Amino acid sequence: MSTEAIYRAVLPLLRSHLPPDGRHLDVGSGSGELIRRLRAGWKGLSFGCDYTSEWMKLPGQTVDVADLNQDPLPYENGFFDAVSCTEVVEHLDDYRRLLREIFRVLRPGGILVLSTPNILNLKSRLRFLWFGFWNLFGPLPFSRRIRVDTDGHVTPVHYFYLAHALEEAGFTEIGVTVDRWQRSSLLSLVLLYLPVRLLGGAAYSREVQRHHTIDAGNQSHVKAVNSVPLLVGRTCIVWATKPA
Repeated sequence: MSTEAIYRAVLPLLRSHLPPDGRHLDVGSGSGELIRRLRAGWKGLSFGCDYTSEWMKLPGQTVDVADLNQDPLPYENGFFDAVSCTEVVEHLDDYRRLLREIFRVLRPGGILVLSTPNILNLKSRLRFLWFGFWNLFGPLPFSRRIRVDTDGHVTPVHYFYLAHALEEAGFTEIGVTVDRWQRSSLLSLVLLYLPVRLLGGAAYSREVQRHHTIDAGNQSHVKAVNSVPLLVGRTCIVWATKPA
């Protein structure tokens, strides 16, 4: 579920790429709150897509129903100027397939803005160390119900692999920020910043010199993994563009 901080981070990115009469798609539109906020001061068309229309609360807003795990998005190639996908990919079995579909329906030069829980903040890393589960990705019940439950975070998405999936789908100019800094992670940062820098730097050097896994193409995304925003941020906000 998107929060106030997520909306504050996502909406300016969308507005900066939407022409006055443009077309926007919200994948995983839920209640329509993001669409409602985007409409303030913008007169283009917003489309909603989700696995059900039952949650939509925005008067007059239709929802195109699709199973985001397996159905193609029900739109023509290059139809949208911008696509938002907030707090969705962690609910999917195959988020890479969805990213390829979003790339298809975006026009050249269009932007995708998405969000997902940041499993790389220090609170989450320490929880994984002590308990074996990332923050916001606790043990799941062994039932099929969770597949359509909005609390069902089934896929922890590491920023690096999300960036890799976006590049593989065809996107360029991939960027990342966070919605807000987390107090519990800030305290851990004070205590652990120096060890993270020293040990992380040593591991980075080994990858470059011995394993040869880091190159000019992925270097910036590898470095982002231990950047201060991702060490303390609650939610990853990622954007990418379709080449013009």
